[in-house]
This record gives sequence, C-alpha cells and structure tokens, in this order.
Amino acid sequence: MASRLYTWARWMVRRRRWVIASWILLLAVVGALGVGLHGKASTEFTVPGVEAQQAQDLLKEKFPPAAGGVVRIVVAAPEGKTVTDPEQQQALDSALRKAAKVEGVVAVSQPTAVGAVSADGTIAYSDVRFVDEAPNVPEEAKDELSSVVQPLRDAGMQVELGGSAMLPKTEAGGPAELVGVVLAFVILAVALGSIVAAGLPLLTALLGVAIGVLGTMFVSGFVQMTGTATVLALMIGLAVGIDYALFVISRHREQLADPETDWEESIARATATAGSAVVFAGATVVIALAALAITGIPFLMIMGLAGAATVLIAVLVAISLLPAVLGVFGERMRPRRPKRKSKRKDREAGSWGLAWARTVTRAPAVVLLVGVVGLLALALPARDLRLGLPSYASQPEASTQHKSYELLTEGFGPGFNATLVTVVDTERIPQDQRQDTVAQLRTALAADKDVAAVSAPVPSPSGGLVVMSVVPKSSPDDQATTDLVHRMRDLAPTVADANGSLYVAGQTAMAIDVAGKLGSALPLFIGVIVVLALILLAIAFRSVLVPLKAALGFLLSVGASLGASVWVFQQGHLNGLLDVPAVGPVTSFLPVLLTGVLFGLAMDYEVFLVSRMREHYEHSKDPAEAIAQGVSRSARVVVAAALIMVAVFGGFIFNADPIIKSIGFALAFGVFIDAFVVRMTLVPAAMALLGRRAWSMPRWLGRLIPDVDIEGARLPVPAPAGPATDPQLGKKEESSSEETAARV
Repeated sequence: MASRLYTWARWMVRRRRWVIASWILLLAVVGALGVGLHGKASTEFTVPGVEAQQAQDLLKEKFPPAAGGVVRIVVAAPEGKTVTDPEQQQALDSALRKAAKVEGVVAVSQPTAVGAVSADGTIAYSDVRFVDEAPNVPEEAKDELSSVVQPLRDAGMQVELGGSAMLPKTEAGGPAELVGVVLAFVILAVALGSIVAAGLPLLTALLGVAIGVLGTMFVSGFVQMTGTATVLALMIGLAVGIDYALFVISRHREQLADPETDWEESIARATATAGSAVVFAGATVVIALAALAITGIPFLMIMGLAGAATVLIAVLVAISLLPAVLGVFGERMRPRRPKRKSKRKDREAGSWGLAWARTVTRAPAVVLLVGVVGLLALALPARDLRLGLPSYASQPEASTQHKSYELLTEGFGPGFNATLVTVVDTERIPQDQRQDTVAQLRTALAADKDVAAVSAPVPSPSGGLVVMSVVPKSSPDDQATTDLVHRMRDLAPTVADANGSLYVAGQTAMAIDVAGKLGSALPLFIGVIVVLALILLAIAFRSVLVPLKAALGFLLSVGASLGASVWVFQQGHLNGLLDVPAVGPVTSFLPVLLTGVLFGLAMDYEVFLVSRMREHYEHSKDPAEAIAQGVSRSARVVVAAALIMVAVFGGFIFNADPIIKSIGFALAFGVFIDAFVVRMTLVPAAMALLGRRAWSMPRWLGRLIPDVDIEGARLPVPAPAGPATDPQLGKKEESSSEETAARV
C-alpha cells in the first residue's frame, strides 16, 4: 500500500493545479445539486414492522383522519381567570375557527365539548388535525397556526404548541459548534507550530465536509433522511477530516526538519506512511458506519451511510487534495530552525512522549490494573441503561414544545403527554360481537393500576376499526409507562379469540418499539464490530495479540462512554452545566451509533500509535525501545488529534436538539477516554507485558493474510534534496535563501 501511495502522491504533487481545480469543480457541482435538488429532512424515527408502525399503517389505510398529524394548541388563562370565562372563551373560539381554515386541516376539537379543560378551568387544549401524517405537515401551515393564535397572546393568555406534528428540526452550525472549530484551530497551531500549517487541515476538512453534507442533502431528495443524518455527517466528517490532514502534515513537517530532505520527496513519503494509516483507519470508520445497515433499521442505515460517505471523502481529500496543496506551499512548509539563546542543548522533539512511555512501561501490570478498574467503574451506570426517544420534556426550556408539555402536565397530569392509542381491527369479528369485544377491552384497560383514563371508542366510517385513547398515570419517559404498554399488548390474545386484532400505537408506543428493536440489535452489532476489529488489525500489524488487545480496549471505551451518558442524561447529573432540561432514557440509537463511530475512531489512534511502534520494531527488533520510540514519535499528534475531536464533538453538546446533545457528549467523552486512557496509557502497558509476542503470528495465518506494509518498509531510499520539476510551469523550482526566509 505504501509504495502505491508514494507513487500516487508524486503524481498528485506534479499535477497539483489540476487536482485542486478538480476538487473545487466537484464542490461546485455537488453544491448546485444539493442546494437545488435537496429533499425535506424527516423528524420521524420509525422502524417498519414494529407494532406501533403497523397500527399507523392500518390507520392510514382504513381510517385516514385518525392517522393525520396533530398540532395541539395549549392555552392557559391569565392570572385570576379561567379559559371558560366569556371573554376568554370568545377569543378562543375565534382563534379555533381561523385554525380550521388553515390549508390541510381536517378537524379542530372544541375544548369544552371534548372535556379538554383542566379541573380548575385554567388550562385547556385543542387538537388541530391535518390530513397529512405528522412528518409531512407543511412548515407553512404550522407557521400560519402560530399567527392564528397570536391574538390569544395579545389578550394575555399563554399559548403553546405541541402535538405529534410539532417535532422540531435538527439543525447545526450554531455558536457552540463554531467554538469547537476555533479550538481545533488553536490545537492545530500549537501541535504544528505554524499558523499556515494549522490552517491547511481546516481548509481541506471543510471542503471535504461541504461536499459530504451537500451530497447528503442531494440524496435526501430521493431517500427519506432524518435531519440527524446530516448533522452526524457534519460532525464526523469535520473531526476525521481535520485529524487525517493533521497526521499527514505532521509527518511531512517532521521529515522536513532534516534540511537534507527534499520537500517533494517528503510529501510522497508522508502520504505513503501516514497516508497508509489514514486509508486503513478511514476504512475502519467507513466499514463500521456502513455496518449499521445490519440492524435492519432504515433511518439508522441511512444515517450510517451518510456518515460513511463523508468519511470516505475525508480520506480521499487527505491522500489527493492535501498532497497537491502541500505541493503549492513547497519549501515554505519546512519548519524554522529554532534560534538558540543559550549553549544548553535543545530539547529533543517528542521527549515528553518518551518520558510518558517509559513511566507507563515501568510498572505495566499496575497501570493495566488501575486503568481497567477505573474504566469498569465508569461503565457501572450502564447497568441501568434504558433506551427511548426524547419527549418534549427534553426540548429546550424556552421552546414552545417544552412549555406545552409543562402546561399539560400541570393541568391534566404527567401521563397526558404519554397518551397511548389502541387500534382494534374488528373486520373479522361478527357484527353482533363487536360492541361487546370493544367494551370488554375498554373495561380491562381502565382497570389497570397505571391507567388514568380511557376515552370512548371511536369507530372508523366503515366500522372495521375502533380507536381508543389511553392516558397513563406516568410520564412518557417513565419505566411504568413502558410496562403499561407491554401489559396492554398482553390483552391481544383476548381480542384474537374473537377474531380481532389489537395494536398499541402513538408517539410513546413508537419510541418504546424503536428502543426495543435497537436494544435487540446491539449485541449482534457489537459482535460484528469486534470481529471486524480483529480481522482489520491482524492485516495491519500481522499479529494476533495486538488485535485482541485493541478490541478489549475498545469495549472498555464504549462501556465507559455509555456509563457516563446514563449518569448524565438518565440519572440527571450535570444537567445544569450541560443545559439538559429533563432526565429521561438514553436516545435509543445512541449505543449502536456510539459503538460504530467510536470503533472507527479508536482504530484510528490504534493504527497511528502502534504502526509507529511496529515501524521502529522492524528496524531495531527491540520491543521495549519500539514502544518508547513509537509513543515518542506519535504522542504529540495523537494527543492533538484526540483534543481536536473532543473539541469538535464537544461543541455539539450545547446544541438545542436533545439527540444531537447526547451524541456529542457520548462521542466527546468516548474519544477522550479511548485516546488518553486506553491508547496512550493501557496500550503501551499491554505491549510491554506482551514483549516480542505482540508481533508474532502463526506461519499458516501469516500466509493467508496479505502484507499491506502500512509502515512503508519497502519504500525506496530517500533521495537527497534537489530541484523539483513543476510540469505545469515547465521549469525548475529551487530552494533559495529568499524562499528559506519565507518559511513558515
């Protein structure tokens, strides 16, 4: 691999203008397609085949009015008044008449007619039902409803909007995310010792991310895609794009520190060595994200493929555009020689990494024991992991969704926000038995200890379906609500005995079903990822023990990150600091997503760290010195890369969307733990205990596994510095004293 990338990089450098122009043209084309032909991002996380989705499909087919999206107008009377006072009632009736005229609205309920007024008369609600399903209700219609209720606010009433159609869009690009990018630039400047060199990873990463995100927008015109997929592509693409460029540039500048090294030769060798690690590490991220398809969940598969495509673009940028851009800067990328202010010998580059490696390997067994016990302690809260989708309680406190949730809880109890819908298919039940069957079911539901109320049965026009609303006593995120859904479904055999079918649906039931599906898919996904890690690292390092060590470390990182996520989002610690409005279950697809993404990123650091160890071992055959020199050579760049990822992911912690917030936290914490505790501490300790055995492999297995040479052992001997030919200009480019003065 290294030899081919070496030749490839030379070709890129010598045709740099064409390469750069091609990437800019690609950005323009993809940008035009993404902006001009993009689709509508969905806010719906559904899973085909689960019971709640089957019920929704049945309603859409046989009882369309009941399948439409709902905007719930929640009204609170001014202090000292009630919503039934003549003045308030008149204003409310006027607003609801106007709401009924909004395009797409098929029904508007009257609070006093349907019992939608709180016991003290201070809070009421009206359901505005649309012909379209919740994700398809036009934004224009919701904006018009906001205008319709404005006179109520002017009259002193508090008006908030909730309901299934008011799920907010997932957006990124706010101040917090920009702070993460600024921090990344500062870290790059410190790590590379140059403002210009620090700007290159940001420049190339932003170009790659722009292509990836705009391409995702274009694809959304043909495939249903959640807004989270685009944000995930942005988040991961930016982090890996910066890191991959950092790995190549740092290797390039490390080589240019030798004044005898030709800059074109250095670009080729940096791309061959660090670029090989980039290709291999990027491939692990791409495969891990694409492997989300095995969960069988469409929205998660699309999310994984969007992230994988963006990472693939980041890899291509690092091995094609980046060498071309480095070729433009040429000699100016050579580090300045430090001016000695005293006769004291300069501190050797990487000395702190060398000292750290020797400290860790001095008592490797103790380091391993303390590290593993500490990570297991961090993972302990994960024992109580509960999965779900965020309710409106998790939305920002200033949002109308959160305020509507609070008003409904105050006026009607916590379970009102968790209303469940029972759908009874009565087509095969004899006409004379339908009413009794539904009545018996309603009685059984009302008798449950956790049910607050059951609505009267509402038959479809054909009489083939009957719908009843069930209000629990507990909130949507409460475990008692999940238990209630399971008990309600346990009544299905009774209905089946009468030749009918019972389904439990609604937003809360859908969240429970999605969580159950993802929870059952997680063990298989983790198993696939671990096997994948063993195979890929065995190919990379031609070793059996190194992959086993890496896989165990990865599992510890995932466990610690999940434990921290449960501790914060489910148990409610640090809520004020992280601006988490309410505790609740961990986002249902977070464990699967975290496993896939963190696997790829963990393998990044494993490859860059251990490849430098193996590179030194190939030359010295001294395992102890290989560990020390490997850490010394790679510590600075691995630490910088990890801090950049933590900064980028950490910026998303303060995103208003609760799903993005939890993903940003889990990834930032997971990367921090994996880089600094697992890779920089436990890996050197484990390698010290393994010694020469770390690099051994049975001969029969060695014959089966290809030798990819990511360390560049078979590269040609470096040529001495000399003039470099630029075929675009048809003349020689030579380093002069003036160029040296212009070095960064």
